[in-house]
Amino acid sequence: MKFQVNRDVFSEAVSFAVKLLPQRTTLPILSGVLIETVDDGLRLSSFDYEVSAQTHIAADVQEEGTILVSGRLLADIASRLPNAPVQFSTDEGKIAVRCGSANFTLLSMPVEEYPSLPQVEGRTGLLPADEFSTAVSQVAVAASRDDVTPVITGVQLEIAENSLSLVATDRYRVAIREVPWDGGEDASETVTALVPARTLNEIGKTFGHSGTITVALSRTDDRELIAFTADRKTVTSLLIKGNFPPVRRLFPDTVDNYAVMNTAELIEAVRRVSLVLEREAALRFTFTIDGVTLEAIGSEQAQASESIDAFLTGVDTVVSLKPQFLLDGLSAVHSEFVRISFTKTDNPNKPGPVLITSQSSKDQPGADNYKYLLQPNLLLR
Repeated sequence: MKFQVNRDVFSEAVSFAVKLLPQRTTLPILSGVLIETVDDGLRLSSFDYEVSAQTHIAADVQEEGTILVSGRLLADIASRLPNAPVQFSTDEGKIAVRCGSANFTLLSMPVEEYPSLPQVEGRTGLLPADEFSTAVSQVAVAASRDDVTPVITGVQLEIAENSLSLVATDRYRVAIREVPWDGGEDASETVTALVPARTLNEIGKTFGHSGTITVALSRTDDRELIAFTADRKTVTSLLIKGNFPPVRRLFPDTVDNYAVMNTAELIEAVRRVSLVLEREAALRFTFTIDGVTLEAIGSEQAQASESIDAFLTGVDTVVSLKPQFLLDGLSAVHSEFVRISFTKTDNPNKPGPVLITSQSSKDQPGADNYKYLLQPNLLLR
């Protein structure tokens, strides 16, 4: 095998291929990147039985072939090569890499032991890449990081006629965002797919500037897969098996009691006042016609409070919220103002969850369909 390739193009391709590989794997062969010559250049692939990444790049191929090489080592080398074309050649199990005055010799891994990459053939649709990327960043933060309950470590994709909803929860908060979906002739069927949040986060970052993303779903007897494709790159992921909790029922149809604040002012106030809090402690928020007052009772040595402007509709309300969970929701509201709505429970002495939504002005709700429901106690039992 022998080829020459542009340094920047090759470095970006290798970085993409290794991005989703686990830091540690029980099978060393899965830490490799597969490089194959194809009609129009090279195909670089990685696969760990759960997630695969594949990309095509242009190259000057002198001798066809296939090699498997340590992915992270190759990524480190490629990112530090001098500004010159990269030349690859193989000889008896060794790979020679030359770039300008830099020379590397790498051991080839056994290609015949590498698993076949998954092929996803099924229902497909199109997503606007920028909106999808934004939606993922808004919603994935609410997914659980506790592997004890795998079903809530994912983001549920709910495909309807002309929209795709992303839903995530860790039992303390729920985030939902809708984006446009073009399902073509199969648009009438409703489909769900539960994708690992970490994988979806990387997909959102990778394809955020790609224009349009093609999504394909495939369900066979033993495997459920989803594939995202754009810019000659494809990422596939196994879906999480299990029933996602019915969190949509937690959202109220209407809320009459709410406050509107400047998003940046509220974020800064929360960060300041929470400095004195001990871990896992909550901030107390008192909403009145005069504004909102934040109070933190940290310890005997430190307390803090701050008041900022708020436009209250309805009655005075007091709620206690964990600052980091609140900041996650506020940071996902990409608008100058934010609305915090106060829901009710059957117990008049116990406040319901707060609903965080975007607000384009003091009087006008946002138009991005983003909703973030936050409760200091468990939302689901």
